[in-house]
Order: sequence, then C-alpha cells, then structure tokens
Amino acid sequence: MSESVERFQKMLEQNPGNNLARFSLGKALFDAGRFAEAKGHLVEALARKPDWMLVQILIGKCELALGDRAAARASFRRGLELAVAQHHEGPQAEMESALADLEG
Repeated sequence: MSESVERFQKMLEQNPGNNLARFSLGKALFDAGRFAEAKGHLVEALARKPDWMLVQILIGKCELALGDRAAARASFRRGLELAVAQHHEGPQAEMESALADLEG
C-alpha cells in the first residue's frame, strides 16, 4: 500500500467527516491505480460538496479507467458545466477535449 494511501486512510479513520481527507484518499487511490476504490471515496466527497469540480472530473477519470465510457461522459459533462460556471479555463479545455475524444 502506498504511503499516501496509508496516511489519508489514517486521517479519515480519525475524522470520518473530513471531506478533504476523503478527497485526498480518493486521489491517492487513483494515483495508485485503484480506480474502483478511488471512485467510492470521490463519490462520497462529491455528495457532501456537489459543486466540487475537481472531484467530479476525477470521478470521470476513474470511470474511464474502469471502462465505463457512458458514465465517464456524463461525469465529464458535469465537470465541464462546473468549470464554466466557476470560470476555470484549464479544466474547461480539458473536459472539452475529453468529451471530444469520447464522442469522436
């Protein structure tokens, strides 16, 4: 198990309501290639903060890595909506490109 995963698991065990620790664990699991586990934590983090654009995008990346193109497309569309609403040009361009790849 990676050091980051262990560290964020311990943080979350100590404070289960810490949404930043939950996101960080999800990101560490994603980075470790543990996409299904990562998605579970990220979905929970997003449920607690539905406008968290980065989490929405990372969920889509998990879904794509897991082979669920339809779910990834839906997540990327929502990520694009959030990026536009929050004026984040970099993520907006990333989501437009990802959607073009999925739809093309």
